[in-house]
Amino acid sequence: MAIFKGDWQRGAHRVGWARTSNKPPSDRIVISHRKAYPAIAALLAVLSLAAPAQAAAMIANSTAVFAALDKVTGKVSPLEIRMGQTVTFGALRVTARACYTNPPTETPETAAFIEVDELLLDGSARRIFTGWTFAESPGLHAVEHPTFDVWLTSCKMPSPDVPGGRRPYSPRP
Repeated sequence: MAIFKGDWQRGAHRVGWARTSNKPPSDRIVISHRKAYPAIAALLAVLSLAAPAQAAAMIANSTAVFAALDKVTGKVSPLEIRMGQTVTFGALRVTARACYTNPPTETPETAAFIEVDELLLDGSARRIFTGWTFAESPGLHAVEHPTFDVWLTSCKMPSPDVPGGRRPYSPRP
């Protein structure tokens, strides 16, 4: 609250200021809270730029795992889509473009960039969704379709193909 000279006569000095004399506070510098908040915000912004936090890099995965719901039958099916490939579920074609996760030491966050096309009766396709989906918030950017739902559950790296024989550099039995 700022106190001005005209406010002294109206009794604004009684609102919590400690009076040290009977004189009006004309020699004091009073900063209004409306002026102080932007100054504090600017100071915090400068301090955050001066000491940047060490942000962990996201891990790029090669496979996105989705859950797909057929609303007519109530059946939920898992979809595993490699990056750049397209999988058809009912009347939907889902293409995964990117899938990122945080390292295991960070807060779990999983995001995928997908494109969803609806196959129409005349054989053409109509794009119904393009964007990022998040496993932790499936309703944030959801694929809206009257018959099917698709949401991201996780991302994963493929397991390496290991032949059935003896592995190299393993001890003999």
